[in-house]
Amino acid sequence: MNETIASMIDRRSCRKFADRMPSAADIDAVVEAGLYAASGMGRQSTIVIKVTSKELRDRISRMNARIMGKGLEFDPFYGAPAMLIVLADRSVATHVYDGALTMGNLMVAAESLGLASIWIHRAKEEFDSEEGKAILADLGIEGDYEGIGHCALGYWDGAKPEPPARREGRVFCAE
Repeated sequence: MNETIASMIDRRSCRKFADRMPSAADIDAVVEAGLYAASGMGRQSTIVIKVTSKELRDRISRMNARIMGKGLEFDPFYGAPAMLIVLADRSVATHVYDGALTMGNLMVAAESLGLASIWIHRAKEEFDSEEGKAILADLGIEGDYEGIGHCALGYWDGAKPEPPARREGRVFCAE
């Protein structure tokens, strides 16, 4: 089987990360793959924020937990030491789709490098908030961006689960 397809099939969402940071080179390779995702009319509306700072990671985790209605001790990122946050330019009609494709590329690239990942939602609510806008301003990010998702990134703590059976009846032929 082709390596790319194998990575797509083998990828799983990780809900328990080891306390070990991926190498900067691996994180950068995952980000680069994300930036090569297809985008509507080639507009490349997405940006990626690499978060490897524990302080910022924990701050965003608390924001995300608060949006979920969970206590601040809850970690929506399952202990992942790094995250890649995808935002997309709201002025581009396809920005949500572009962001989703970027997220997909990030997760498949992570799998291909032996990294664990999971897509965590609520980035829209985070970065529509005053605190989220302040984070963007502190990072020097200007523009009207919508949060699409977080790609929590790290290594599996334990065995990767087997895939669930694929649901039948999802392919139709029009020959």
